[in-house]
Amino acid sequence: MRQLGVVEYATTFAAQKRFTAERGPDTPDELWLLQHEPVYTQGLAGKPEHLLTASEIPVVQIDRGGQITYHGPGQAVVYLLIDLARRNLKVREQVTLMEQAMIDVLAAYGIAAERRGGAPGVYVKDAKIGALGLKISRGCSYHGLSLNVDLDLAPYLRINPCGYEGLRSTSLKEEGASTTTDAVLAQLATRLTELLDRDYPLAH
Repeated sequence: MRQLGVVEYATTFAAQKRFTAERGPDTPDELWLLQHEPVYTQGLAGKPEHLLTASEIPVVQIDRGGQITYHGPGQAVVYLLIDLARRNLKVREQVTLMEQAMIDVLAAYGIAAERRGGAPGVYVKDAKIGALGLKISRGCSYHGLSLNVDLDLAPYLRINPCGYEGLRSTSLKEEGASTTTDAVLAQLATRLTELLDRDYPLAH
């Protein structure tokens, strides 16, 4: 587990790709816990029209699936660098596991969150609070999840989040929870580790 603090996006993106390219069959899986400087990331299927207005926030083209999303300080980001075959873990199962970890952490704050069919992520009523995206290379995952804790939500108004027009974004703070991003990162890491070790233990 690596705690990286508040980091610039492109550097961390390159580090994930390098870690995945260089890892071997015995390389331990890692969770990277961090926050990002303000950035929009555009996935492989990303359509430029989902960026509604230009701003000073950079747009970075990346290799995960999905459309455009926003990252910024006050958002808990966990990257999951996992050897799927070694855990007998499928991509769809990893998506479900990441969603469940976010749902469980939110429940601890009294926030009822849920999945939506066909729209990966975690939602509170009509608003999205948690997003996710993955890239699989050489049977290993990178990228991961982001959960809005206490961040400026205004940048979401300049995009169609994840390609959904008019989708509202929310955060733990907006939903009445008082906590810190570091606390939520620690809780997410604990819950992700519990779910991975319980349901997809390392093959021996």
